[in-house]
Amino acid sequence: MAENGEEKLIAVARHIAKTLGHTDNTADDILQIFSNFDGRLREKLSEKLTEDDDVLNNSSLDQTLKALDRRISRYLSSDRWIWSDSADSAAFLDAVDDLIGVIRDWTPMAAEKSVASGLDRAEDLLQRGMFRLEDEFKSLMERGGESFDVTRYSNGDPTGFDSDEDIDEDENDDDEEIPVAHRISDFNIVIDALPSGTINDLHEIAKRMVIAGYGKECSHAYSSYRREFLEESVSRLGLHKLSSIDEVQKMQWADLEEEIEKWIKAANVAVRIFFPSERRLCDRVFYGFSNASDLSFMEVCRGVMTQLLQFADAVAIGSRAPERLYKVLDVFEALRDLIPHIQMVFSDQYCLFLCNEAISIWKKLGEAIRGIFMELENLIRRDPAKAAVPGGGLHPITRYVMNYIRVACQSRQTLEQVFEDGVSAPVDRPSSSSLLSVHMSWMMELLESNLEAKSKIYRDTALASVFMMNNGRYIVQKVKDSELGSLLGDDWTRKHTAKVKQYHVNYQRSSWSKVLQVLKLDNNSSSPTVELRAMKEKIKLFNNQFDEICKTQSNWVIFDEQLREELRISVFSNLSMAYRSFLGRVQSVADTGRQMERHIKYNAEDLESKVNELFRGNGRRK
Repeated sequence: MAENGEEKLIAVARHIAKTLGHTDNTADDILQIFSNFDGRLREKLSEKLTEDDDVLNNSSLDQTLKALDRRISRYLSSDRWIWSDSADSAAFLDAVDDLIGVIRDWTPMAAEKSVASGLDRAEDLLQRGMFRLEDEFKSLMERGGESFDVTRYSNGDPTGFDSDEDIDEDENDDDEEIPVAHRISDFNIVIDALPSGTINDLHEIAKRMVIAGYGKECSHAYSSYRREFLEESVSRLGLHKLSSIDEVQKMQWADLEEEIEKWIKAANVAVRIFFPSERRLCDRVFYGFSNASDLSFMEVCRGVMTQLLQFADAVAIGSRAPERLYKVLDVFEALRDLIPHIQMVFSDQYCLFLCNEAISIWKKLGEAIRGIFMELENLIRRDPAKAAVPGGGLHPITRYVMNYIRVACQSRQTLEQVFEDGVSAPVDRPSSSSLLSVHMSWMMELLESNLEAKSKIYRDTALASVFMMNNGRYIVQKVKDSELGSLLGDDWTRKHTAKVKQYHVNYQRSSWSKVLQVLKLDNNSSSPTVELRAMKEKIKLFNNQFDEICKTQSNWVIFDEQLREELRISVFSNLSMAYRSFLGRVQSVADTGRQMERHIKYNAEDLESKVNELFRGNGRRK
């Protein structure tokens, strides 16, 4: 009877507990009341209430999941896009939030078998919900892209990056679904490639997916679409994917020059506009989730950035032929100017390797430039001294090297940077000289040595002097008219101007010293007959030598008009003075006038006319 009484009492207590409510405080109050009545009842009553809690908890989780299943499944089974109606999208997100909250709240009790079973059902429902959110995410990006008019960023400039042919192709391409960025000339803009409302919707979906543990799936959905958009946009700028670096190596130089121009334009637009725009879009869609934002941005931009760097790398490891210098300089300067922007936009942990790769390839381009100059040095050094240049004119190697260096020095600051960065050990140089100036001075020395070797081909020493005079004058003028002048310095210019003057003196000595010697008369007193005979011999010898020199040197070349006139004036001045003196001596000898007239072939004016016919060879200057 006592045991039956206890059972009845416990049943009453349980009924009271259910009636009053089920909180921890209520249970403690009931236990306290009945333990005061009979201490033995506390333990038994506590066990019974715990058993009832488990039953109640399981029932609550089950009912909650059933309710959430009904709320979520009605959208999962619908063929209509949830985000086509704002009320539906809000209701669906609320249901997903509740489901995520249920899983979060019940996970600490997952050790209980009944709770674990309910959580499995919840995770399955969540997974189906996430799959649907992913589909909705993709749909929003596609529809948002379709509604976004990228042509509003076109400036209508016919010199823009898209050709008319490209535009016509676009209009006829019915299968084109990916919106792309059109002509852009202003680098100080950021493109919002999706409408603001779409971005907000994407953010709400991304937030749920990341919180639910589906951040990678969301990132993949996002990056796949945006990567395709970005790649197609860059392709419209004329930059095409390379199958391999060998593809660049096999290009004809004219084709590669054109591709480099396209690369420079595409790289500037991509790094200064497209990448910052993608960075901002990522940050807005994944706001509050920097890791997901960084990962998505890397996945979107990695392909295009790698494509840009791969092309620059191919240029860097290509041929060191001297004619490639200017375009390699263009790529070097373009990448150098872009590196600060690259470091700014690719500053996160996932993109750091792209920054490092860009800097590495930029340094390789610097090595390529230094290598091209080494090849130019070898070209100068190896240029053979085979055939003499007709008339002692400009040698092609002089024209080539001086024009080459003159144009190269228009990028003086870049070249100074390249040569300074290439120093691995101390270099012996004047404190005021840059490595570039030292290098240019060395190249001038190589060229001069090569020309001196070539001058030895001429058997006529006077013609050898004309050859050196021509080439030396050309070199000095090219130095004075370019950055080479400040690189080599005034002392170098004065020294080599003096050398040209010395070649002038050498020419005069070699060509005209014998002629002038003929016109000299002995002061020894002798009979008029002997003196007359000597004068006749001298005038005949003068005529022969003068005629021969004029005949020969009329085909010689002095390319510079000023130098040619200076040389003629100098020759005539020295010659006319000696010739007038000679004629005066002839006329001073009594009874010789008539006898000598028939031997005197030229008067002073005739000499000048003949001298002015010198150096009329074809010496074109470039």
